[in-house]
Amino acid sequence: MNREPIRKAAAADASRLAEILIFTKRTHYRRIFRDDRVSFGEMQVYPLALDYLKHPEKLETVWVYDDGIVKGLLHAAGGEALGARRLWVLEENTRAVRFYRRYGFALTGARRLEAGTEAYIVEMARPGKDEARRSGL
Repeated sequence: MNREPIRKAAAADASRLAEILIFTKRTHYRRIFRDDRVSFGEMQVYPLALDYLKHPEKLETVWVYDDGIVKGLLHAAGGEALGARRLWVLEENTRAVRFYRRYGFALTGARRLEAGTEAYIVEMARPGKDEARRSGL
């Protein structure tokens, strides 16, 4: 079977998506937000999976990496996942910033508060093919 590993999320992915999100938030964001009441109380796999099933429209901007097993996901505004040129990442999530830098993204200098938190998100962008040619990349 030869298929692309990145595809749009479907309702059948709900429990796996919930599992990935809760695990990721607990392991990467807990050290940033330091709120165990949220990390281990409010954030639960089962209710999140049910929410996806009851509101499948929430999956419209979700893409998954599926090589036979769903191993990752991303939310893409405007439905564009492949070829993205801009993204926002938590400033304190240095692992994510390093990851995106490895794939050609750079910090733009834009920064704003993440809604409902005291944490900042920063914008990262990578040049398009024409921009890369002009700058010698």
